[in-house]
Amino acid sequence: MAAGLLMIAGGTAAGIFGSLLGLGGGILIVPLLTLGFGLPLREAVGVSLVSVIATSGASAGVYLQRHMANLRLGMTLELFTALGALVGALVAFLIPDRALAGLFAALLLYVAVTMIRSGLRRGARDDGLAADAPAADLENTDPPGTLDRLSGPDYRVRNLGPAVGGSLFAGVVSALLGVGGGIVKVPVMHLVMGVPLRVAAATSNLMIGVTASASAIIYLLRGEIDPLVAGPTVLGVFVGATIGSRSAHRVDVRVLRLLFVVVLFYTAWQMIERALR
Repeated sequence: MAAGLLMIAGGTAAGIFGSLLGLGGGILIVPLLTLGFGLPLREAVGVSLVSVIATSGASAGVYLQRHMANLRLGMTLELFTALGALVGALVAFLIPDRALAGLFAALLLYVAVTMIRSGLRRGARDDGLAADAPAADLENTDPPGTLDRLSGPDYRVRNLGPAVGGSLFAGVVSALLGVGGGIVKVPVMHLVMGVPLRVAAATSNLMIGVTASASAIIYLLRGEIDPLVAGPTVLGVFVGATIGSRSAHRVDVRVLRLLFVVVLFYTAWQMIERALR
């Protein structure tokens, strides 16, 4: 009983973070279940994928209703992310648990450093406008008119080609580590395509449910999802994602980024210790 309540509480916290930043909550669910409850890493990934689906279902409708998400851009990139998720789910069962733990730690460190650099470049200004999201300086080879259809009223996206590659990679990462791919999608849309951070996070919330579904089916067929763990965890994630999506417009992204970076570094260290053991 106590373990179930702790899973609900942990899932709620992960759902709030995941919804606000478009990461799906898997970035915290996997360490929570492996480090806190001793669940094998591969089973934790399977439960995390189901939790990501719950995050997306709870928050996507709210973001669409408030016109914060770019549906056309999200569904375009999701075609490639879902393909990567299927490939990653098939490969995941060939990789040892220690290697997966090392990959997860590396991913945590990468995201933490990326978020720090992003915050420093903007000079502590993050109000969701186009000027808040400078795109990477890459050669633009996109077809004329395509970017106009994918852009929003206050910003224009670019670098569609590199973003497609990033989306494929996000799908593979999602299936391997149970993070829904948002941990890659948000930086790709924000830093590479020039999408404002709030829009990127909202759009990622639309995508992560489809991405996680593509790989969760394979984990389910292989018996890697424990319903006794998934039940309370998903319940907490759904509640947290609902709270996060409805309060996203009130949260100072700078404070959220700082808190999240601290959590990422701490969790990365714990996962490194697990990989070395």
